[in-house]
Amino acid sequence: RLEQELPGGRTHFVETAGLPISTYFSAVKLLWLLECVDAVKTAVKTGDALFGTIDSWLIWNLTGGCEGEDRHGNKVHGIHVTDCSNAARTLLLDLKTLDWHLPTLEIFGIPREILPRVISNAEVIGEIANGWPVSGVTIAGCLGDQHAAMLGQACRKGEAKSTYGTGAFILLNTGEEIVPSTHGLLSTVAFKLGPNVPTNYALEGSIAIAGAAVQWLRDSLGVIETASDIEDLANSVENTGGVYFVPAFNGLFAPWWRDDARGVLIGITRFTTKAHIARAVLESMCFQVKDVLDSMHKDAGEGEAKNEKGEFLLRVDGGATVNDLLMQIQ
Repeated sequence: RLEQELPGGRTHFVETAGLPISTYFSAVKLLWLLECVDAVKTAVKTGDALFGTIDSWLIWNLTGGCEGEDRHGNKVHGIHVTDCSNAARTLLLDLKTLDWHLPTLEIFGIPREILPRVISNAEVIGEIANGWPVSGVTIAGCLGDQHAAMLGQACRKGEAKSTYGTGAFILLNTGEEIVPSTHGLLSTVAFKLGPNVPTNYALEGSIAIAGAAVQWLRDSLGVIETASDIEDLANSVENTGGVYFVPAFNGLFAPWWRDDARGVLIGITRFTTKAHIARAVLESMCFQVKDVLDSMHKDAGEGEAKNEKGEFLLRVDGGATVNDLLMQIQ
């Protein structure tokens, strides 16, 4: 409905938020709640509702919630904030100002009062209230998971990392420049390490299903008993025997953004074994990451960092990186 109503269609918010319209992002979920859940509608009207991503909810509860008490016994309320990396995932943030974009809030009918204050990733937020084992400890940092992985990998401008979890997430640090994507990626905040320091931005490609496909082999098909079994099984054949797997269980994210896509397993013959299918599942993760990297190369252009041999290096992390075969295929 939004795509049909808004003049820019699916890319209407790309210029301000860096994101296409998708149910992946918070604003669309909030719109659904406002339209379909009476308790939420009523609470917003009476001023008894706050909205935020999981970081906001955690900080709100840790700093006192609705009726808290600090370490001195004083009554306190929770602090309602979100950091700029999580806020950049809502569709509502202006990437340039790092504040809520009022025209977008009007389109969605979201009152600004229910949204958290946007802060940097490294600043004092508040103290943990009584009732927690660590009461009195200061909360002074908040950063989205993929952005934190990028910071942990020490990715400087032009450098990228890929995290292999249930999904896969590839980020390329673009420095202080917002690089608009014309190849299906997201423009987003990478990190801002203090309220008065420059913001680092990134190009990001999100893949819905990576390690989750291994779980599917284990739990739904019973092809393997444990996730770690897939490496030896896939290694028992030299290739997939022409089998290809696309794990579009709930659509495809970057760079395709197709909600209507569904999974396929093709190329099966009489000689196909579970080993070929296992190897095709591993390859599917790598092909999806390669799709994102191909888009990144096109969007970043000369902004990519190369080593002395002129090679583009990809840093990797996440649970699936223990699989040596997966890493070699990548």
